[in-house]
Amino acid sequence: MSLVDKIKKNSTIKETAVLSKSKFFNKKDMIQTAVPAINIALSGSLDGGLTPGLTTIAGPSRHFKTLFSLIMAKAYLDKYADSVLLFYDSEFGTPQAYFSSVGIDLERVVHSPIADVEQLKFDLSQQVNELSHEDKVIIIVDSVGNLASKKEVEDALDGKSTVDMTRAKQLKSLFRIVTPNLTIKDIPLIVINHTYKTMELYAKDIVSGGTGSIYSSDTIWIIGRQQEKDGTELAGYNFVINVEKSRYVREKSKIPITVKFEGGISRWSGLLDIALESGHVVKPSNGWYSKCDPSTGEIEDKKYRLKDTDSTEFWGSIVSNKTFSGWIKQNYQVSHGSLLDNNEVSEETISEAFSGGEDE
Repeated sequence: MSLVDKIKKNSTIKETAVLSKSKFFNKKDMIQTAVPAINIALSGSLDGGLTPGLTTIAGPSRHFKTLFSLIMAKAYLDKYADSVLLFYDSEFGTPQAYFSSVGIDLERVVHSPIADVEQLKFDLSQQVNELSHEDKVIIIVDSVGNLASKKEVEDALDGKSTVDMTRAKQLKSLFRIVTPNLTIKDIPLIVINHTYKTMELYAKDIVSGGTGSIYSSDTIWIIGRQQEKDGTELAGYNFVINVEKSRYVREKSKIPITVKFEGGISRWSGLLDIALESGHVVKPSNGWYSKCDPSTGEIEDKKYRLKDTDSTEFWGSIVSNKTFSGWIKQNYQVSHGSLLDNNEVSEETISEAFSGGEDE
């Protein structure tokens, strides 16, 4: 018996395996959404998407956070016919119309109202513990941003105004408990959160609730917003996904998603800036766009106005182009190249480096 086999046999953990054969390091289950730019923000790839584990979407109020999570949930429910959405609700600001607007069957949604952090902690821990790897469940918590701790509620009822120091600890405990099981059982958990501004000269957005979700999250988005105008009229918003943390996407990547008052989310939004940078789209004249083959520089004769680029006719051939998808991966995905130089370094050189060289 080899030493590897001996260690495996003696292990009390049933999932113990040789790293090359471990199911936790095989290809992740990617849930591809209908919006390519969302897939890029989640995985750095057009054909990627949501993975099991913790995803945090943070930002101010009315920044499309919940609808981003519902778009991901819709993709999951479409991929697995017997899957269920477990929706924890603390704000009650998500009407049934939101679910219906993205095509989610309300009969496949389990709604759990929550009043404090401890209630969420106990119920979510129980649910995740009882689920098996075969159970197809996606979980959304909307949200932890304004969720009080049990102590804070009890102090208010008792007329006490002492500062609550337990909330961040309880949230950290929650994520410590559930995060390992999310990966082991292939469960995607999407948590909606709020942000606050730092007190620096150039204020930064920070995810609220302490470090618990920050440490445990595979992905953290902080959502910004810009106005989308039709002439002088407000037509909608460009919600900018700022990738604050990711296991898959280069951090600080910024990807815009356009949502209009009439027509809703633009499926192809966010891609035009990327294609202009990659050379797959050019501007032959002011206000006009054409498709281009960057390898030859050949430009199509047909020109499109900006509004006409938001169509499958325009994007179909581009997103199916392997050079375009390859460019996106090269520029958005986290690199996994060698961390060590392949050049040989002598023991003498290493010794001198640590000793500071020979004394003169």
